[in-house]
Amino acid sequence: MTRPAPSFRAPRGTSITCANWQIEAMYRMVQNNLDPEVAEDPARLIVYGGSGQAARNHEALAGILATLRRLRPDETMLVQSGKCVGVFRTHVDAPRAVLANGNLVSDWSTWDEFRRLQELGLVMYGQMTAGSWIYIGSQGIVQGTYETFAAAGRAHFAGDLKGRLCVSAGLGGMGGAQPLAATLAGASFLAADVDRERIEKRLQTRYLDHLAGSIDEAIDLAWRKRAEKAAFSVGVVANATELLDAILARGLVPDLLTDQTSAHDMLNGYVPDGMSLAAARALRGADPKEYVRRACDTAARHVRAMRALQDRGAITFDYGNNLRTEARDAGVADAFRIPGFVPEYIRPQFCEGRGPFRWVATSGEAADIARTDELVLEMFGHDRSLATWIRAARERIAFQGLPARICWLGYGERHRFALAVNELVRKGELAAPIVFGRDHLDCGSVASPYRETEAMADGSDAVADWPLLNAMLNVACGATWVSIHNGGGVGIGKSLHAGQVTVADGSPDAARRIERVMLADPGIGVARHADAGYERAREIARERGVDLGGA
Repeated sequence: MTRPAPSFRAPRGTSITCANWQIEAMYRMVQNNLDPEVAEDPARLIVYGGSGQAARNHEALAGILATLRRLRPDETMLVQSGKCVGVFRTHVDAPRAVLANGNLVSDWSTWDEFRRLQELGLVMYGQMTAGSWIYIGSQGIVQGTYETFAAAGRAHFAGDLKGRLCVSAGLGGMGGAQPLAATLAGASFLAADVDRERIEKRLQTRYLDHLAGSIDEAIDLAWRKRAEKAAFSVGVVANATELLDAILARGLVPDLLTDQTSAHDMLNGYVPDGMSLAAARALRGADPKEYVRRACDTAARHVRAMRALQDRGAITFDYGNNLRTEARDAGVADAFRIPGFVPEYIRPQFCEGRGPFRWVATSGEAADIARTDELVLEMFGHDRSLATWIRAARERIAFQGLPARICWLGYGERHRFALAVNELVRKGELAAPIVFGRDHLDCGSVASPYRETEAMADGSDAVADWPLLNAMLNVACGATWVSIHNGGGVGIGKSLHAGQVTVADGSPDAARRIERVMLADPGIGVARHADAGYERAREIARERGVDLGGA
């Protein structure tokens, strides 16, 4: 008899199970990652991205939770690919956990070897924030997607995207942010996804406005909304190639074109065209090699269609999911004529130490996030783009799991805000401590030549020292938990990245840790870009006191 998989939901309120709030925050966040409101497939411990897990298996997850319940304030838990492998006495300012997911020696860092080890139960794919327990649902990428779309509007359309149409595919854990981000930026939006349940989830969370009954209906409606200059989003159940081929056949050209299918994983994420979702799942289990062959052929057709629309005038960019690489390897020689989103739109922000900063209310109270929203506007309301985002998020973002917020803050801003929040906790203005973290897609915590570090000015795209330095620095500064992963966003062997999470529990000790971490963590991003030759990063270092070494 098969036992039903347990259902997870983070504890709420002010009573704690663990020794202190630093540990309790981890205990709540790992379970929050697997909340059905948050995770793509909680029964299989998959949080997002098709295969990104919070723990290796249910037995390992039970071990992690049991360890956290007995962990002491001067101990550190070691987590190797989603399994607790030890507890060691350290000190109260050390991280309460350090995590490493899917890291393989370079010559062995391939999908084939990873999957062999995964079959043996030895490794786990942690994506970025899945295996580091700081995923907050689709909101986690909404602002970054909004920033990208808004930057594209400024770069190509005289300031904004009103009256413009963005076409994409993929409405899963990451891509599901696209329709809301696009409409917040003023655009009309059209996307395909092969999984109806994913689209329906975006409707339920108010990230998507309409599910069309057919490709023709979706195209007609999207182009009508574009003509009306309406910020409106449309989804359709289809493969990306089906949607793009239909657009090409009509002679239509979208204004913006991108993609967020799970192309980082040709076996578990991307779906071949010409197959139902059920048939794809059956083939995946019966003949993985044939599945991957068909998926790669589809990726090639996908990118050829994108290139055709690009040649007709669509502003086309890769959104960091490894689609171009798979298409190139399948024979599309000009796949990289499609530029990446980071060098096109995001790198100037990285030079300023800006990136996807996020926080979570461990109390479960929406009022706690409402108060932090007010604080953001009090402290940074002069930043028009930031204020626009916060006000829009308050109105349109539906919380998934524990209430949370994301807001791109830079060097010199993160620590000030986090210290102010810690003071609100101390004074009792918030019901319980706040967890501060970020995406691994940040200014100084990732090496990913097909995404975050594509086309670096000095050619250092593949230098992976930086995420390792970032992790070690955050351990030294006393972050509550620190992680190092392989492959998030683009696949095994194609990126290394690090994450940190720091808890504001209202104590003076937490304030000291916050100041150290929140200066060092984005500071290394400024240093990384200054070292690569970006003058804006050097200016920020001089203006804000980032010591770049030397005499």
